[in-house]
Amino acid sequence: MLKKSSRKKYVGMGLVEMLIAIGIFTIGMLGFTELFLYSWRQNAYTLEMGQTSMAVSQGVNEMVRYLREVRQGDDGSYPVISADDNDLVVFSDYDQDDITERLHFYRSGSNIIMGIRKPTTGLPKTYAAGDAETKIVASHIVNDAATPIFAYYDSSYPEDSVNNPIDTPATVPHVRLVRIDLHMNINPNRAPDNIQIQSFVEIRNLNDHDRFGI
Repeated sequence: MLKKSSRKKYVGMGLVEMLIAIGIFTIGMLGFTELFLYSWRQNAYTLEMGQTSMAVSQGVNEMVRYLREVRQGDDGSYPVISADDNDLVVFSDYDQDDITERLHFYRSGSNIIMGIRKPTTGLPKTYAAGDAETKIVASHIVNDAATPIFAYYDSSYPEDSVNNPIDTPATVPHVRLVRIDLHMNINPNRAPDNIQIQSFVEIRNLNDHDRFGI
């Protein structure tokens, strides 16, 4: 008895099905790539923001240290020269060389600058006008006009919160406490992502007796 030969039928993918499959695969790859790039950009932004905020925090800590040690100028001048919203001038030995420098903190664009001026070497000691050198202590600062870098408080704070912070430009003999308030962002167009770094500094070498005779 003759057996009929059986042939297996292989069902192949038609051209239309293949094109559809390739299209779906391509769309999936494009979506995955876009998601990957978005995640990478977000992570890169977050990392850079973290590194920058750390640098700004270090700059604020430097300012705090210099302001905490504010003292009388080598020419006998009062420790605080001027105090305004975005500009502060004081005397302090910032480099610990037993010479009192005049330090000028101010904002220039998106940077916080510290200007430095040493006194003359001869007697009597004097300080020339202007800053002899400058250094950037913080960058990527985005404070708006309603958010000053500095605010000042007198000896009645915190009991008297009505009259504090005091009006600027401040009457310098009244200044006892300084608030530093910095908002930073590596991309100013992403305002909701601003990082705020704030610190209060008590000026140790001043007391209520210092305000008389000025």
